Amino acid sequence: MNRPTNIRGPAQPPLAIVGHGPGESPAAVPPRATPPEEDSEQRTGRPSGDEQALERSAPQEAVLHAELRERTADLQRLKAEYDNYRKRVHRDRLAVGEIAVANVLSRLLPVLDSLAEAREQGEVTGGFQRIAEALHSELGALGLQPFGTVGDPFDPLIHEAITYIPDDTLEHATCTAVLRQGYRVGDRLLRPAQVIVAGEPPVGPS
Repeated sequence: MNRPTNIRGPAQPPLAIVGHGPGESPAAVPPRATPPEEDSEQRTGRPSGDEQALERSAPQEAVLHAELRERTADLQRLKAEYDNYRKRVHRDRLAVGEIAVANVLSRLLPVLDSLAEAREQGEVTGGFQRIAEALHSELGALGLQPFGTVGDPFDPLIHEAITYIPDDTLEHATCTAVLRQGYRVGDRLLRPAQVIVAGEPPVGPS
């Protein structure tokens, strides 16, 4: 009797005969199926889908790393600019504060001159003396610094020489009298000290 043929489906591969022992009938074993991916790779010689995905992801990963480095550099530059801006604002704020204090203290210098004159005449006594001391203390807390004493080396940057007296005994120009106190706030000069200077006679033309 003939074996029926499936005319609708593909032809089935022949069954393989497996060796058997005595008394055993031969068994038909279907052939080993080849995995689709392996079979496709063997037929075409091209990498599988996973390998192709890895190959496509490598350039994308390099692009992402480059963008990350660029964004990091941008953030570092932005932070440096902000730090510089903050320092500049702090420095400007301090400078504005010093200028404001210096302007106020400059307006009070005539008052201090009057107190100094009254003290020389012995008029600063009792409660008036305590007020004068408190005023000097508060102005000193604001940074006001008096300068100019007898014996100081003459410095044209902070001293205003009213009179110059030749003196052979002095090697350098020296303040021998202070006519008006000088004041400064920090490195800012409010006014120079008016002094009388003595020193070596000036050398005239030969």
